[in-house]
Amino acid sequence: MDYSTLKSVLEGLLFVSGDEGISARTAADVVESDLEVVKDVLKDLQKELVKKNRGIRIAEVAGSYRLTTVIEHAPYFEKLAYSPARSSLSQAALETLSIIAYRQPITRVEIEEIRGVKADRALHNLVNKDLIEEKGRADALGRPILYGTTKSFLDYFGLPSITSLPEPTLTDGDDELEERTKMLFDRIEGRQLSMEDLDKELDTD
Repeated sequence: MDYSTLKSVLEGLLFVSGDEGISARTAADVVESDLEVVKDVLKDLQKELVKKNRGIRIAEVAGSYRLTTVIEHAPYFEKLAYSPARSSLSQAALETLSIIAYRQPITRVEIEEIRGVKADRALHNLVNKDLIEEKGRADALGRPILYGTTKSFLDYFGLPSITSLPEPTLTDGDDELEERTKMLFDRIEGRQLSMEDLDKELDTD
C-alpha cells in the first residue's frame, strides 16, 4: 500500500472508530503495516490538519487516536445543538402534527378543539422545523391561517405523498388521535432519522 493510500485509509479508520478511537497497534494490524510507519502517518495527518486549518483534529487519548473538533469552534457546535430545528418533537408537537397531516388544511382553533389544549407553542415548533407551513386563510371570521404539511414533512417521514399516510385502525376521538400519533412515532423510529430524533421519553408542553 502506497503512502497516500495508507494515509487515506487511516483517516477513514479514525472516522469509523468514533469516540472510542483506535490504537496505532490495531490500525497497523488492520492495514497490515509496520507499527512505526502507522504512527508516523498518523503524526503527519495531525500536522496536516493543523497546517490546513481544517475543522477536525486528531487527538491521542489513553493510547488511542481519534478525531476531534477544534476547541475554538465550540460556540458554533453549542448553537447547533440547542437550535430549535435540532430539538426533538414533544408529545404535544407530535399530536398537533398528526392532526394537521390527516386533516389539512386546518386552523389553529380547529386543532385546539380536537386536542382540547392550546396549540400555539406546538405550531411554532413545527413551523421552525419546516414540517408545517401556512396554506392560505380560511373563509371565516378573522381569516385564520390554514396549516398544512411541507415537502420536508414527507422527506422526514419517508412518504412519497401525503396520501401515503397510514390509516388509523381506530375512529373515535382521543383513541384516533393516539393511534395517529403512535403511527407517526413508529414511522420516525423506523426511518432512524438524524434527530435521534425523539428521546425515549417525549417531553410535554
